[in-house]
Amino acid sequence: MAQIIKQRMAAEADGSFVLFLIGMRVNRWWKVWKWWPVATAMPRMIIELYKNPELGMLHAQTLFAFPNIVVTQYWRSFEDLEAYAKDKDRAHLPAWQAFNKSVGSDGDVGIWHETYLISPGQYENVYNNMPAWGLGVAGTLHEAKGPRASAGKRLKATLPDPS
Repeated sequence: MAQIIKQRMAAEADGSFVLFLIGMRVNRWWKVWKWWPVATAMPRMIIELYKNPELGMLHAQTLFAFPNIVVTQYWRSFEDLEAYAKDKDRAHLPAWQAFNKSVGSDGDVGIWHETYLISPGQYENVYNNMPAWGLGVAGTLHEAKGPRASAGKRLKATLPDPS
């Protein structure tokens, strides 16, 4: 079990980063042959990305809430994310092509993603009595006190140094 940090913490990233949310929804649970390949493709991609940090993924976390699966990913840049998605020699593109061939738009399995380009000063967070989580794993954790004691202060703390 992950170590619980028994204090308020805030996470920061160096410079800009990308928050990428991707998920699937099982619409027809009895069609296991349709949704199982989709559900098992993402873990293969995450393993590939962790084994190759130069590809740009900083961290990923998966949440299961059947019939939904959501993966939160932090990326170094949109360029890294897009390059991975389009690379025919990596796990994503063949999985995407297989999904389109097997499922397409037949309604059996839903997939979605959202991409957010995050600049310094445009995010804040706080974690209390939690293990390192989310941006706290992808970035750096700091005690949430002084310039990080409130949401407004944390937003200012993530702004780039003007000097």
